Amino acid sequence: MGIVNTEIKQKTIKDSISLNGVGLHTGKNVTLTFKPAEANTGFVFKRVDLEGEPVIQADANYVTNTQRGTCLEKNGVIIQTSEHVLAALVGLDIDNVIIELDASEPPIMDGSSKFFVEAIEKATIVELDSFREEFEITDIVSYVDEDSGSEILIMPASEYQITTMVDFGTKVLGTQNATLNRISDFKDNISNSRTFSFLHEIEMLLENGLIKGGDLNNAIVYVDKALSPETLEKLKVAFKKDSISIKPNGILDNLTLHHPNEAARHKLLDVLGDLALVGTRIKGKIIANKPGHFVNTQFAKKLAKIIKNERRNNVPNIDLHATPLMDVNQIMAMLPHRQPFLLIDKVFELTDSYVTAMKNVTMNEEFFKGHFPGAPVMPGVLICEAMAQTGGVLVLNTVPDPENYLTFFMKMDNVKFKQKVVPGDTLIFKCSLITPIRRGICHMQGYAYANGKLCAEAELMAQISKVK
Repeated sequence: MGIVNTEIKQKTIKDSISLNGVGLHTGKNVTLTFKPAEANTGFVFKRVDLEGEPVIQADANYVTNTQRGTCLEKNGVIIQTSEHVLAALVGLDIDNVIIELDASEPPIMDGSSKFFVEAIEKATIVELDSFREEFEITDIVSYVDEDSGSEILIMPASEYQITTMVDFGTKVLGTQNATLNRISDFKDNISNSRTFSFLHEIEMLLENGLIKGGDLNNAIVYVDKALSPETLEKLKVAFKKDSISIKPNGILDNLTLHHPNEAARHKLLDVLGDLALVGTRIKGKIIANKPGHFVNTQFAKKLAKIIKNERRNNVPNIDLHATPLMDVNQIMAMLPHRQPFLLIDKVFELTDSYVTAMKNVTMNEEFFKGHFPGAPVMPGVLICEAMAQTGGVLVLNTVPDPENYLTFFMKMDNVKFKQKVVPGDTLIFKCSLITPIRRGICHMQGYAYANGKLCAEAELMAQISKVK
């Protein structure tokens, strides 16, 4: 398993667009506005009704409650029922959007993602310059909730796929399955699948004042018990209807199912929205048996932790004994650096979007004469310089006469040092483009590894300039 730098561009929306409605559980009127976001922003909720307009990232670590939807909380600021909105964004293959709300809960609309999908498409989906990352599954990862018997797992696949299997053990709604083989099928096959509940759940929620924005147009109600006259009257008042009856298929009237397996499809929609909280695109097949928001978000937390560790320890798989793509003489034919300031020895991989190189750190390095001679440690700034030289090979490979160019730093961001580098270590460098090279400007993410662990990382920007 590992992080893969794809050559697919990240996406956002061109224009802002708003929807109005009520929250299912709060019953409050709310305006939701989708706004464009820069690359690598991800999905971010913003509470514009609160002082300072605080933001909450769509992050599994902020999940606090999953009883009636997925609730996020950060520093006391709450977002309720986030899953339908997030499912629409992932289902339309979008990477970055700001979701502004003037209340804690998005509008329920018809209980599906349909209206969010329509709004996002009206806002126009556009590409950004930055490339998308994916987490590629090579081993099965699973999570089981022993109390409910729910299980969710992911296995290797050529793209992101989801299958849900539900079994409620009732006559009115038995076993159902639903599958999404391609994200591009979400709009037509999944997005209009509405939320649902059983009559006994509706009664409990109404008695406790926990469902204030629902009506028979935004939730399918399966009647799993006898409908008493008293219950009938309560439902009339709650749903503001003069009459209510049970249809032959066992659901309350005023709704026609969009799909025979709409319940399973809505559960799939929920899985897609909840797993957006992983924060990284996934390449693999999800199989969810009896999914629910608790098991979905626990699995999202588990995946997010695995991805964090993989990102930290994603050492390039290089055979250091193999013949390199470029040896030190070939590197010197491209780079203007010379000893003692040439800081890479070999290049092993070189594509249009990334490069890997290595350096053997020995006690003979010039910098060890003055940098803690009694306890030699390679200076962090020189590790960054070595990463930059690795990136220099990447950008100079785009011109026919690299020997006639010099490479200059423009900026370094998010520089972090994780481990010491000492004599005897072998450094592995990997630099991947964040945005395409334009006008000789190279914007890249650099990583340095030693002894199988990440020792430094930095976001680097450099420009090549022709020697006059």
